[in-house]
Amino acid sequence: MGTIDLAALEIFKAVAEQGGITKAAARLHRVQSNVTTRVKQLEERLGTTLFLRQHRRLVLSAEGKVLLAYADRLLDLSAEAEAALHSDVPRGTLALGALESVAATRLPPILARYHRAYPDVRIELVTGTTGALVGKVLAHEVEAAFVAEPFTVDDLDTLPVFAEELVLISSKRLARIATPRDIGHTTLIAFASGCSYRRRLEAWLGGAGTAPERVLEFSSYHAIVACVAAGTGIAIVPRSVLRVARVTGEIAAHALPPAVARAQTSFVWRRRHRSIALDAMRRELRDGRVAPAAREPARARPRPARRGVPTTRARRV
Repeated sequence: MGTIDLAALEIFKAVAEQGGITKAAARLHRVQSNVTTRVKQLEERLGTTLFLRQHRRLVLSAEGKVLLAYADRLLDLSAEAEAALHSDVPRGTLALGALESVAATRLPPILARYHRAYPDVRIELVTGTTGALVGKVLAHEVEAAFVAEPFTVDDLDTLPVFAEELVLISSKRLARIATPRDIGHTTLIAFASGCSYRRRLEAWLGGAGTAPERVLEFSSYHAIVACVAAGTGIAIVPRSVLRVARVTGEIAAHALPPAVARAQTSFVWRRRHRSIALDAMRRELRDGRVAPAAREPARARPRPARRGVPTTRARRV
């Protein structure tokens, strides 16, 4: 059995409501022969009789009454879908990706405002590394994502949304870290290799000829911070994560050089891709109604670096 097209259902419904071919044809502005043919084709496709002749009128058979109920629903749904597509009111599903740190610290107020403004939009959120999220955007698995520099911008449009301050964290039992060489061969605890923050730290260490002894990969900041607090190794995290991790008495946070510490988070989507729901999210972000970075207290100047090596400054949190 083939599918039933909406035009056939519209003709069927008109004949049922008008009680005959002539009136239905006039209502639909069609010739009578066309209406008769379409009804016969529908009956043949469904393998059943939809109308019975009764006193010069066409009345619905039992099967016709069943079909009419479905026809009403399908035609109403079609009209609703068409109206939604021509409406400026966002609705439907908006699939987004975000770094875990962004999802935990930045997105809650943004998504709450968006939901209040556009309650008919259902947001589906996935988290991952920058590399993984860019891949999902390009593969059409999500419409857009919040990612951190550096990332490849080919075939992507970008909107900078906020800046993060990255810090190096360690157990309080670890000696003071002032330069990459102070890290020695400590274990690095990080997300998978697609993490842009991890790339920043590895580049900083590599520039000083230092490399971690090993890398332990986790998929959660909660696990990363907990392992650091237990003395397993070091990690690079946004300072905003520490505010929600509730382990500030168990770890030390070390300031990084500005070139490493300042990380731009951007909202990215496929070039030339548009949807009403996505346009609304871009407006929310572009208008500046995003969660601002919390202000940090003023800090003393870092100690001078040993020759040729950038310095960091430790701060207990």
